[in-house]
Amino acid sequence: MNLYPLAKKFLFQLDPEEAHHFTVHNLQLAGKFPALLNLIAGNKVEHASLHRNLWGLDFPNPVGLAAGLDKNGEVIDEMGMLGFGFVEIGTVTPQPQPGNDKPRLFRLVKNGALINRMGFNNIGAEVAAEKLKRRKTNIIVGANIGKNKVTSNENAIRDYEYCFKKLFEHAHYFVVNVSSPNTPGLRALQDKDSLTAILNALQDYNQAQQKPKPILLKIAPDLTNEQIADVVTVVQQTKIQGIVATNTTISREGLSYSPSEIEKYGAGGLSGAPLTKRATEVIARVKSEVRSPKTEESEVKIIGVGGIMNVQDALDKFSAGSDLIQLYSGFIYAGPQLIHDINRALVQKPLSAAS
Repeated sequence: MNLYPLAKKFLFQLDPEEAHHFTVHNLQLAGKFPALLNLIAGNKVEHASLHRNLWGLDFPNPVGLAAGLDKNGEVIDEMGMLGFGFVEIGTVTPQPQPGNDKPRLFRLVKNGALINRMGFNNIGAEVAAEKLKRRKTNIIVGANIGKNKVTSNENAIRDYEYCFKKLFEHAHYFVVNVSSPNTPGLRALQDKDSLTAILNALQDYNQAQQKPKPILLKIAPDLTNEQIADVVTVVQQTKIQGIVATNTTISREGLSYSPSEIEKYGAGGLSGAPLTKRATEVIARVKSEVRSPKTEESEVKIIGVGGIMNVQDALDKFSAGSDLIQLYSGFIYAGPQLIHDINRALVQKPLSAAS
C-alpha cells in the first residue's frame, strides 16, 4: 500500500523547506515505532542479487539517498528502514553555518523539478560526528564535505582536511563537494590544480591510516567534455576511488515556465527531471574517459545521480556506467515507492542485462 500520494498532497501545500522539516521530524517520530515506519515504507525489496560490493563495503542494494536531503544526519536509520541501500549526509562544513537567506528552496511542479540555493546550511563537522556516533543501524553512510562560505579558495584545503579528519571514524566513504553552485567561487575548485591539491591533501592523511576510506569527487553537470577529461585524469592521478555524477545544474533549459517566472525563482541549482538527460550524458562521458586508452587502467567507480524520477531513468543511469545511484528530487516527487520499484526492476532484469 503506497501512502505517499496522500502525504504528498499535504506536503506540497507547505513551503518546501517547511515540508522538509515536517518530514524529518515525523520520520524521527515514526522511527520509534518500526511497524509504523514499515507501513510508510511499503513493500521493500530485499534480494541477494541487489547486493553490491564496492571498496570492501557491502551495499544491500544500489539505490542510495543523495546528499542534501539529510544534511545533518538526523534520519539516517529511518532512511534505511524506508529501503535505501545507503545514505549520504551533508554537505558538512567545518563550522556550522545558516546558509543563504530564505526563501531558498522552490518546487517547479510542472517540470518535476526543484531549485535550491541552500548554501551548505548545516550543523558543522563536530556536531555531525556526534550524530553519526549515535546512529543505531549499520547502514552505509557517506559524508559529503565542503568549505565554509567565509573560507577563501586559497584556504579551502584546510576546511576539507578538517571535515575529513573529524568525520573519518564515523563515515564509510567521503565525497568532496566542489561543484555546488550555491557557495560563491566554489566551482572554481574544480580547476585541475586546485582539485589536485585538495585530493592529494586528503589522500596524504587517508593513506596514513590503518584502514583508508574511499574518497569520491562530486562533479557538476555543466562541465565541458574537456573539463570532464581533466577531472578523470586528476581522479586517477590522486588515486581516489570514484566520481559522483552529478550535482545540480545552473542551466534553466527546458523549463515550462516563462522567463519572468524563472527569473522570480532566482539563482540556485536545478535538480529533477530537467537534469535527467544531461546527468546521464555526463555519466557516460566519465565512463568513457575512465576506459580510455589514453588513461591508466582505473578502478574508478561512479555513483549516478540527477533526475532519476522513474525506473527507466535509473536503468539508463546504470547503462551509462553507474555502479550505484542516488535519489533526491525523485524521492520527493515519488516517495519510497520509487526505491522499491527500481530494486524490483533490477531483480527482474539484473544489471548485466540492463546494461
